[in-house]
Amino acid sequence: MRCIFKCPEASFNTLAHLYQERITVWKAEDADEAIDKAIEAAEAYADENDFTYTGLAQSFGMFTVIDVSGIEVFSLLRESNLEFELYLETFFSNGDERQKTDKDESTEAPVQD
Repeated sequence: MRCIFKCPEASFNTLAHLYQERITVWKAEDADEAIDKAIEAAEAYADENDFTYTGLAQSFGMFTVIDVSGIEVFSLLRESNLEFELYLETFFSNGDERQKTDKDESTEAPVQD
C-alpha cells in the first residue's frame, strides 16, 4: 500500500512543505481488505508521528504470496512548495496512470490521440 503524509513544519525544512510517501505490505484476501488495513495503520502512524494522513491509499496485488503484514518496505521524504492537491497532481496523478479508482470501476488504458 502506498500512503502519503504531510509532515509538520520543521526548522530544517528548506521548502514550505514536507511530504512522506510510505509503502507497506499487507496480507489480505483482496485489495479492499488491504486498503482498509492500510488506512487504519496510516491513521495510527500519522497520530504517533504528528503527521497528517492525506487520505491517499493505493494498492497493488502482488504476484508472489508473502507471509508478512504491516511492514514498511519503502519511505521517501520530499520537500515541496506545492500545496497538497497540486503536489498530488504533479507527482502522483497526472492523468496517465492506469488504475482502478473505485471498487466497481475497471482499469482502462488511456486513449491515445
